[in-house]
Amino acid sequence: MKRIILMTLMLLAATSIYAANKPQTTCPVMDGNAVNPKLYVDADGYRIYVCCGGCVKAVKADPKKYIAKLKSEGVELEKTPQK
Repeated sequence: MKRIILMTLMLLAATSIYAANKPQTTCPVMDGNAVNPKLYVDADGYRIYVCCGGCVKAVKADPKKYIAKLKSEGVELEKTPQK
C-alpha cells in the first residue's frame, strides 16, 4: 500500500513539472481566445499577448493581474526583448 501511495505521489509531482512552463497560446483577458501574435503589451519585463485591441487596454490597466494569472496557469511568459 505504501508503495502505491509513493508511486502516485511521484507521478503527480512529475506531471506538475511537465505541465508547467508552457508557452502562452490564449488571451488572459478573454479566456480561451487564441492570441494574435501582433498584439501584445510589454510590462514588468514580460510580453503578454492578447487577442484584440480591447484586451490590450485591459492588460495595460492592470498588467500585474494578468501576469499573475498566466503564471498560475503554468504559462512561461516571454521576456521583453532587449533593445
